[in-house]
Amino acid sequence: MYIKIFFGDKPVFLCDEVDSTINEYMHHPDAVFIDEISPSAIKSLLHEIVKPEFHAGILWNPDLEALKKIFFKQFKYIQAAGGAVFNTKNELMLIFRKGKWDLPKGKLDKGETMEECALREVQEETGLTGLKLAKYLTTTYHTYTEFGKHFIKESNWYKMKYAGNETPVPQTEEGITEIKWVPLPGLEKYKKNTYETILEVLEKI
Repeated sequence: MYIKIFFGDKPVFLCDEVDSTINEYMHHPDAVFIDEISPSAIKSLLHEIVKPEFHAGILWNPDLEALKKIFFKQFKYIQAAGGAVFNTKNELMLIFRKGKWDLPKGKLDKGETMEECALREVQEETGLTGLKLAKYLTTTYHTYTEFGKHFIKESNWYKMKYAGNETPVPQTEEGITEIKWVPLPGLEKYKKNTYETILEVLEKI
């Protein structure tokens, strides 16, 4: 098993075995492999990530949960949830935020379930009501820096259905400037300007 964490568009894998996916990355000359489970080894990897030539990081340990715990301690941990919303024409809703096409999501509030968070955040960011959960899709991880602090965000994604006829309203205070319904065959051009985590979600729908 492995956990894939994106630092920008660069992946870091936490794994307890080297499967075919990870093996492909290991053969790249600019991939970093670490099998020492310690804060100093992780900090060494984080130092390497900022180099332009860095391709991918692989941290291996037979105890994946222990590895995850030590790795996540280097960051402030944020949980979030969001949705891939489809209308009755089987079109996917995309939002345009901060210069990239994205899917609506947001941070988990205290006392919420992930499903409740996903529905609330999609409604807040798009103005749509009457959304229905269809199924869990996947969980993605990415890091970011804000005000000098390092964060790791776990985003839980759900497929949703929308059968209404409301016009979506972008939540501008969240940096959203446009919302589009896109037929699946037309997604390719939007994939060229999105995040690696969103591509992971799109692979699951």
